[in-house]
Amino acid sequence: MSSAKLNTHKMWDCNQSPWLDDISKCMLDSGKLETMVYQEGIRGVTTNPSIFEKAISSGECGYPEDIRNLLAEGKNAVEVYEALTSADVTRAADTMRRLYDESGGVDGFVSWEEAPEWADNEEMAVTEGRRLWGIINRPNLFIKVPSTPAGIAALRRLIREGISVNMTLIFSREQYINVAEAYIAGLEDRLADGNSLECVSSVASVFISRVDTAVDNALDALNSPEANELKGKIGVANTKMVYQDFLRLFKNERFEKLATLGAKVQRPLWASTGTKNPDYSDTMYVTELIAPETVNTIPAKTIAALQDHGVVVADTALANVDEAKEQLAKLEKLDISLDDINADLLQAGLKSFSKSYDDLIATIQKSAEVVHD
Repeated sequence: MSSAKLNTHKMWDCNQSPWLDDISKCMLDSGKLETMVYQEGIRGVTTNPSIFEKAISSGECGYPEDIRNLLAEGKNAVEVYEALTSADVTRAADTMRRLYDESGGVDGFVSWEEAPEWADNEEMAVTEGRRLWGIINRPNLFIKVPSTPAGIAALRRLIREGISVNMTLIFSREQYINVAEAYIAGLEDRLADGNSLECVSSVASVFISRVDTAVDNALDALNSPEANELKGKIGVANTKMVYQDFLRLFKNERFEKLATLGAKVQRPLWASTGTKNPDYSDTMYVTELIAPETVNTIPAKTIAALQDHGVVVADTALANVDEAKEQLAKLEKLDISLDDINADLLQAGLKSFSKSYDDLIATIQKSAEVVHD
């Protein structure tokens, strides 16, 4: 067997954390997650309603029996969903607790998403964040909140209260900047209250492949040499500029003052990193976006491709930044509005997660009808 270092370990050598974009009871029962974390270089886990819908609706891992037992206890479909997902999240957090401690609270996190219905309700986003945080009661939990205006306002309040947050569904630079500034303001609020900054953390999840899919569709409609030249490039270009925003916002006197008191940077997290177009490299959203103090949350299929044939080189997200700017400028000259596309992607993402959540609740409800017949 080769003793060559895995590419996930090489990513960590570059100060980038590879996380797994998946979770299931099967992974926990088999010890697969523990192996991936402590032997194969995975340093965290993200979840969302689509991931849970796929796992629980599979009919595997003992979920059907768990559903029947919970229904027999008198729980409704929403309560069953919460019981199942909280159990998986708690077990994942416990599996990764040693990594969390050894990394000084940098890695070893698992995310648990609020119900999609609260995406545009600041008060409920805060209330649910508190409630979910209390259910798991683990320091290595991220409450996942969509980066809507309401969600961004909720982020500041949750950080002030010491609740760690994964801000999700970021597509545009404007969204990212607003999220980062809300995080920093929340830390300043927390400091003003006389509370420690060391125990709170956050990541900002920037989605990538969905941007290329949407932009490529717009470029295909133009069907010109200038348009074709930009296909498959805007997702990475947009993300490289987000990283430049990160450097500007977190490498300055304002944040350094907080850092000296124990504050952690809000790491950008590259999400939606499975390549959707088979004509593109199946590792491009990993290997082209290596950068210090970032996370890449990777689907299992893409991790396998990365380990097999990916090439990890330090600081690729810092390379060719001028070229990225030019590509974004060329897109604008073609009268394709990336801002409009990103706004549409946010709404589509919210609808997608809401549908997965609703589908899973409906699946559980059907089980309830069988149990009660």
